[in-house]
Amino acid sequence: MASGPRIRTWRPEVPGVAEVLHAHFPSHAYPPHAHDTWTVLLVDHGTVRYDLGRHERATAPARVTVLPPHVAHDGRSVEAGGFRKRVLYLDADRLDPERVGSWVDRPDPADGPLRAAVDRLHRAMARPGDELAAEVGLALVVERLQRHAARLDPEVLPAAAPTLARRLRELIDGRVVEGISLAEAAAELGADPSHLVRAFRREVGVPPHRYLVGLRLDSARRALLAGDPPAEVAVRVGFHDQSHLHRHFRRLLGVTPGEYARSRG
Repeated sequence: MASGPRIRTWRPEVPGVAEVLHAHFPSHAYPPHAHDTWTVLLVDHGTVRYDLGRHERATAPARVTVLPPHVAHDGRSVEAGGFRKRVLYLDADRLDPERVGSWVDRPDPADGPLRAAVDRLHRAMARPGDELAAEVGLALVVERLQRHAARLDPEVLPAAAPTLARRLRELIDGRVVEGISLAEAAAELGADPSHLVRAFRREVGVPPHRYLVGLRLDSARRALLAGDPPAEVAVRVGFHDQSHLHRHFRRLLGVTPGEYARSRG
């Protein structure tokens, strides 16, 4: 007997994302319906056939599918085993509403880096404490989608401003523990979020969230060497909790905070 659907859904603390859905549907078929959000879809296993704009289409494993708001679509599995998908539902104002027709005509541009960026975004949103990483990822995904809708080369982007990168670095340096969201930084600096991220990465060499994590890890290392417990250190330097510190500490240094503390001589 086939198992039933398995789903996980949540609303992340990321401006512009109304909902995230991860699901495995062994047999479910969607009837025609429409959303008030943009649907950004990855199908990780199987193939979904759907009608959009009076045309029958099918998802491709290496592509992102974008379904615009207020346009009806359905969905059914091509294979007997069903399909597994990950979906971002973006607020209606996150992409240009004047480009709805472009997405109806071409809902799945061939763009490997875009699919990889959406995959990274899903992973960031699933991790507590990585909201800035998710904001950065969303800004870059939205920029790339906008350029596809406008029929522009997604690899050719406007030049980044070094001064903008310096001002963002100063903001991050002054708020290491409490952090700063990309939306707050963009508003304070009067800059487009994606332009701000690209300027920072060009000048500093890493995106803003990785720079902030590096500063927090520097503080954590000093506190650990002073003998402070990892659980206390994590919250004091700005991490969500001890597991958040553990994950980033091990990723950068190859050892756990506890192992690092025990190594002091």
